[in-house]
Amino acid sequence: MRLLICAGGTGGGVYPALAVIQEKNNNPNDAILWVGAEGGMEEALVKQAGLNYAAIPAAGIHGVSLRALPGNILKLWAGFFASLRILRKFKPDVLFFTGGYTAVPMALAGIRCPQLLFVPDIEPGLALKALTAFADAIAVVTDQSRQYFPKKKRVVISGYPTRSGLQKWSREEAKERFSLSPVKPVLFVFGGSKGARSINRAITANLEKLLTVCQIIHITGEPDWEEVQQVRTALDPAIASDYHITPYLHEEMGAAFSAADLVLSRAGASTLGELPLFGLPAILVPYPYAWRYQKVNAEYLVSQNAAIMLRDEEIGQRIGPIVTELMANREKLNQMKKAMRELAVPDAARNIALLLEELSVRKRK
Repeated sequence: MRLLICAGGTGGGVYPALAVIQEKNNNPNDAILWVGAEGGMEEALVKQAGLNYAAIPAAGIHGVSLRALPGNILKLWAGFFASLRILRKFKPDVLFFTGGYTAVPMALAGIRCPQLLFVPDIEPGLALKALTAFADAIAVVTDQSRQYFPKKKRVVISGYPTRSGLQKWSREEAKERFSLSPVKPVLFVFGGSKGARSINRAITANLEKLLTVCQIIHITGEPDWEEVQQVRTALDPAIASDYHITPYLHEEMGAAFSAADLVLSRAGASTLGELPLFGLPAILVPYPYAWRYQKVNAEYLVSQNAAIMLRDEEIGQRIGPIVTELMANREKLNQMKKAMRELAVPDAARNIALLLEELSVRKRK
């Protein structure tokens, strides 16, 4: 199979696509090319995975200023012609899209090639909605997503693909990696790839109270790293040992999930795959400026009794009491854990790999 991938954004787009590639790595006859944006954050991750990468011009046109709009339209137009050149040279059997504006010009240029669209959020973003018209099949995380697509479209419930290495850590190994106590419960806190300032400051404002009931693994993101470091330095040494901070985790993200009893995070697409995979109850704080995609994700997990949702503006006041209550109520925490685990689809990457193979065979015929 000759597979061309367009994916942007780490959690929602890049990691699911990488998980599918991991699933397909046992086929030496596959040729894979990843197409992303010029200067896109995904480039380093893709090259680290040993994949060929090509960049094309692309930009969003929704929600941009009138001043920026003409330039962004020109970028998309240039991206279309760059896509045509790539398609003529690579000659893919199937196109695989998981998000990002690079997918729009590529989908237009590759209209005669079979296309699979994976929607990582419950509700598709605007770029993915635009791609619906070109898709031969649409893979979704849960049945809740069907309502956002025309009934005539082929929609397949695949689940959310997660990286195979995430679950390599036992709970004991994970706790040892972070120098955690084997008996005190663990709260795992993270935002997006750059962190989440409101979550970071809510944690630091309630830190002493939280550390009386749990240990904390806190991914701060680079922008707030120094600020959180200063807060930790000022802590009483007797409790500072229970507060574990890092600006970013990649390979050891699975260790943090394995060690945790409860998660506090945004509600990006990855929460729909990673939290069920580990059966982790969550307190979700949707990013208020991400249209409504994160809110819809969080509402879905809440409806399944697997999570609690807080508004961004109330997290500072409510996080202390909620964490304290959950850590003290093991029965409630275990019920949420069971509900979250029931949402897991361990074969999601394989499901999508099989769809790609099916579409590529159609092209070769």
